[in-house]
Amino acid sequence: MPTHLLAAARPSPWRTAGGFCLVLAAVLAACSTAEPGPGSATPSPPVAGSTRPATPTPSAQPSPTPAPTPRFTNQPDPQLEALIPATIVGAHVEKPAPSEFGITPGDVGLRFGELGLRFESLAVAFVEKPRLSLFAVRVGGASVDTATLRPYLAAAGQYVGINGLHPEAWRATIVAGKRVWRRGDDAATLAGTTLYCWSAGQYIFLLTGSSDAANRAMVNALPGQPAPTPTPRPSPTPQAGANSSDAGSPTPAASSAPGAS
Repeated sequence: MPTHLLAAARPSPWRTAGGFCLVLAAVLAACSTAEPGPGSATPSPPVAGSTRPATPTPSAQPSPTPAPTPRFTNQPDPQLEALIPATIVGAHVEKPAPSEFGITPGDVGLRFGELGLRFESLAVAFVEKPRLSLFAVRVGGASVDTATLRPYLAAAGQYVGINGLHPEAWRATIVAGKRVWRRGDDAATLAGTTLYCWSAGQYIFLLTGSSDAANRAMVNALPGQPAPTPTPRPSPTPQAGANSSDAGSPTPAASSAPGAS
């Protein structure tokens, strides 16, 4: 058999390769258009007019206000020190600098509970003769009323040398037109000694001494809350339309004494 017929019947290698490429392209196209299997995730088309809700952003929480803490450092307070007089009843008042005494606002504030946490500065003064000691503190925050000092008076008295807690020994009174708390003449207080405690809004004073006259002079020299002005009583209204028969009757002063003839 002639060889050229066998050659014509045998496919050309280029034709075979070209056919294989066409088949491969068809298979790839079919795979690319095939529907996803049951395990594959199918993205859902967006619905017209709908928007995906935004992820909420956590709101910032307000930071809590820090609670006041006692101050165990004593900073100079010239304005507070200037309130203390230089002399009383002819005696010199010693006013040591804060660096000369070891007491701090926090030390005194421990006797005044939560109020003592607001003590910011302290001034100390004393008189040798007659014996007198004064503690003056500046209070931060809201103004302090003298009446609110009542729960702390027993501990304050103990701080200045009173043996034991005796809140009943304190009495509200008026000195030099100021509302104050006073203590003295009780069994736990040294004979002749009196104590005073009062507020001037932003200041609190604790005073003790062996001379009540000197103590009152110090109260008079320092600021304080004025005593309330008493409300005047309304004057009686004269009664109108008195009977004419009473017009000529004698007054009680003009009547004769009982038993007179």
